[in-house]
Amino acid sequence: MGITIFEHIQSMSNSSLTSTLFALLLLVGLAQLLGALFVRMRQPKVIGEILAGIVLGPALLGRLPFFAGLVGSAMQKSDVLDFIYWLGLLLLMFLSGAETQQLFTREERREVGWLTIVGTGLPFVIGLVFGPALIRPSLEGPNGNKVSLIIILAVGVAVTSVPVVSKIFSDLKILHTRFARLVLGVAVLEDIVLWLALAIATTAAGKRAIDPKQMFMHLALTVAFFGLGLTVVPRIVKRINKAEGNFLAKSSPVG
Repeated sequence: MGITIFEHIQSMSNSSLTSTLFALLLLVGLAQLLGALFVRMRQPKVIGEILAGIVLGPALLGRLPFFAGLVGSAMQKSDVLDFIYWLGLLLLMFLSGAETQQLFTREERREVGWLTIVGTGLPFVIGLVFGPALIRPSLEGPNGNKVSLIIILAVGVAVTSVPVVSKIFSDLKILHTRFARLVLGVAVLEDIVLWLALAIATTAAGKRAIDPKQMFMHLALTVAFFGLGLTVVPRIVKRINKAEGNFLAKSSPVG
């Protein structure tokens, strides 16, 4: 992907590159400005950074013809900005994981389980109950699958943004606390459950009738991904980092 990005940059015209850099400058600058403003208001910095994206997006300034012609196309259709976005998200999650103490300790499993049921299960069930009354036939898509849309609505009601929560805790410097461990532990379990629900909705959206075999494959792959990520892979990474022949871990722990 990185090579593709560099090739894309080389193929860009001077005007396109200037527009992209200007859009990036505006986005980062306004994010820092509004972030600092929210810090002075004793609010998480990430709220101001999110607000910067809303201000520069199609909801506000993006509606102005002058602004849209200047940087609108660069912000909406730019592989460079997409790459920077994903790289920033990856670094944020890496930072959060590095600063967070071990999740799912034996002493906190009961609290995490209870909070998951109340904070995720209850809103998800409410979304499933009231979903049929809120969804119109025009929203069901070409296949007319209402079940899939109801599940998506329930997921949207119950979901929590792990990157945003992690950034808030990082700004407040409380990632190492028990409170942060509980909230992030609940968020991880919540993502596992809701990813399973999303896999069912995705499978159901493609056809009028749900294919049990295809749905089972979606669920199995999702469970396997999260299961390996929470159990086997961390142990392998720890062994690799502690290996005597791993010169990279000794010379550059961050790398």
